[in-house]
Amino acid sequence: MHSLTRPMLPLLSAMFILAANANAQQSPEDISKNLTKYVTVKLEADLSHLSANQKKMIPLLIEAASEMDKSFWKQAYGDPTKLKQTVTSEALKKHIQINYGPWERLQENRPFISGQKAKPLGANFYPGDMSKEEFEAAVSAAPDLKNLYTMVRRNPKTQELYSIPYSDYFQSEFEAAAAKLREAAELAEDDGFKAYLLARSEALLNNQYQPSDFAWMDMKSNDIDIVIGPIETYEDQLYGYKAACESYVLIKDLSWSERLTKYAAMLPELQKGLPVADKYKQESPGTNSDLNAYDVIYYAGDCNSGSKTIAINLPNDEEVQLKKGSRRLQLKNAMQAKFDQILVPIAELLIVPDQQKHITFNAFFSNTMFHEVAHGLGIKNTITGKGRVREALRETSSALEEGKADILGLYMVSKLLENGEISEGALEDYYVTFMAGIFRSVRFGASSAHGKANMIRFNFFKDRGAFTRNESGQYRVHMDKMKLAIAQLSDQILQLQGNGDYEAARKFADNMGFVGEILKADLERVNQRGIPTDIVFDQGIETLNLK
Repeated sequence: MHSLTRPMLPLLSAMFILAANANAQQSPEDISKNLTKYVTVKLEADLSHLSANQKKMIPLLIEAASEMDKSFWKQAYGDPTKLKQTVTSEALKKHIQINYGPWERLQENRPFISGQKAKPLGANFYPGDMSKEEFEAAVSAAPDLKNLYTMVRRNPKTQELYSIPYSDYFQSEFEAAAAKLREAAELAEDDGFKAYLLARSEALLNNQYQPSDFAWMDMKSNDIDIVIGPIETYEDQLYGYKAACESYVLIKDLSWSERLTKYAAMLPELQKGLPVADKYKQESPGTNSDLNAYDVIYYAGDCNSGSKTIAINLPNDEEVQLKKGSRRLQLKNAMQAKFDQILVPIAELLIVPDQQKHITFNAFFSNTMFHEVAHGLGIKNTITGKGRVREALRETSSALEEGKADILGLYMVSKLLENGEISEGALEDYYVTFMAGIFRSVRFGASSAHGKANMIRFNFFKDRGAFTRNESGQYRVHMDKMKLAIAQLSDQILQLQGNGDYEAARKFADNMGFVGEILKADLERVNQRGIPTDIVFDQGIETLNLK
């Protein structure tokens, strides 16, 4: 998943989807039953503190970011030209753009265009007719098939699988983006930012991203930033091996960032206190981790598809994390929009009246922030000789990692409140706001890593009595049982990761990562109330005051 400037929120806009089995022409009434609602948010920020050169950089950075949009389309779907030409409805065209394809990301990736097949688990990273058995047999002879930065294709003559580096497959887009980054570097007044822009432009051309990750970690004082390139692996639901292209253009929120700086130095101590046996916390996170708040002025690619990110924890490279830590970027204007327009109305419907006073933006912001901090905790390499956790747990790794971050974030809030390191709000604020946050984010569906993690957590809490539901369909958090359940789930996930036991992790995710009938009914009540599911953006150079 703020601010010096709050986003402008115009009237609710609705995008329409067709049911997966709708082959006949639907009436307006039928279409309205399959409505996915978004509130449109104008992405803007206070740019008054930026220098003339920094303001000149922004259009260049946005142009570079837009190339990631083109690349992600190829990864998620392929060439969308024919798809867009077959649709005449403006609402459906917009929905295709939001989802980067004909599959509804917030409804279990169901097709919303007649005649479309199910979305491949491997998106377009792999050949559509490739089996897991075929891929795994080919990897032993061609290990680069698993590389984060390669597309997998089939030789039409021999039928053999082979890999193409992103720098070749996306040559046109990456060369254009790299050129804009170099132009922006010429205007950079901060040496660290200039070094990063140049290193990232080289990475796009040579497929070697670690040097630019180190350069990004060394960049501490710049007021403007860009995250760009192939980064997260959520789009690859087949294996979680392939990094998807995305970009954010960011403006630092100076006042809120100042409030966050003290937590970065606490990571080693927080690691020692995790509620799990010592062997599962033997790694020591880097101490240069950085916490800052930003306003986003442009999203592109993976992060702009379906539900919108409100916080970033990067880089993902485990070696960089262990040596340098990571940077946690809280996207405050997007976060504020989701809180005001979505979370608060949901809480008014589903949380018992006497606990609604505990729904606060400070708790929402902090829970999101500590989720990102918690990604740096725990263990990156298995203790059983099975290599990195991400590779050992395959497609289950993302859901468990997101679940770990959520639950350890709550555990950390509890400890920091006890120690007096957090002075704002009561523990009940954080727990009740977290509970309301589950209802908000589970509407994105259980097919994604984040969605699966939400349901694992919800069902685990339910089984242990951490919350109850009354006859009116409202939920109450029970503080003592919630605190105990948080420690128990933390221990279970950290052990699954440390052991690298794929079958145990898969069984745990399958058994716990489902949406029950009662919750489905409650979520339908939310939909009937007309509460938007997520946000879409009015963004670009023309929305900003660059004078």
